[in-house]
Amino acid sequence: MKFTFNQKFKAVVIILCLIHLNIFSQQVAILKYNGGGDWYANPTAVPNLIEFSNNSIQTTIKPNPETVEVGSIDIYNYPIIFVTGHGNVLFSDDEAENLRNYLISGGFLHISDNYGLDKFIRRELKKVFPEAEFQEIPYNHPIFHQTFNFEKGVPKIHEHDNKPPQGFGIFYEGRLVCFYDYESDLSDGWEDEEVHNNSLETREKALKMGSNIVEYAFKN
Repeated sequence: MKFTFNQKFKAVVIILCLIHLNIFSQQVAILKYNGGGDWYANPTAVPNLIEFSNNSIQTTIKPNPETVEVGSIDIYNYPIIFVTGHGNVLFSDDEAENLRNYLISGGFLHISDNYGLDKFIRRELKKVFPEAEFQEIPYNHPIFHQTFNFEKGVPKIHEHDNKPPQGFGIFYEGRLVCFYDYESDLSDGWEDEEVHNNSLETREKALKMGSNIVEYAFKN
């Protein structure tokens, strides 16, 4: 089988990016996407999660997360990227391909439904993995049993539609590459206390589950 120059170039880029992922093993970023949705929602969430993780599971993540665009090669700098929002999400074909290459090369995506994101993110992730479906993650999956144990899966943080919280995932060749908290709103629980007036217990549950996600992503 012969490969075109573009195919060879992309293969080299993926290999280099995989090496890059291993070098920059403890950094995180917030995903900036098109479509009009508020990708910038919950501005204090990821910084608070970083502080909690550094203190509780001994990560060494830089305090201020970067912002990275879906189609940027810079995405490969980060073993885990976070996405949230309330509205529309839109990936171009090139962006979907870039995100797919990032995820199958060792990257990890955490999606937190901030209410109103669900139908859009499901549609766009289908562009990224047309062969895969979101699967509910069983309670015995390692992501729920890192430093902190969650015997009943993802915790309930905010009420949306009076539904139970669920953790969904996309698997590629047996590896969990995307974790999606639905009807939970973990990222709201990571925010500064005065933003949503969550109790200390609720915020701690959210931060502990978030640090489990970070820990899992760094290990896998």
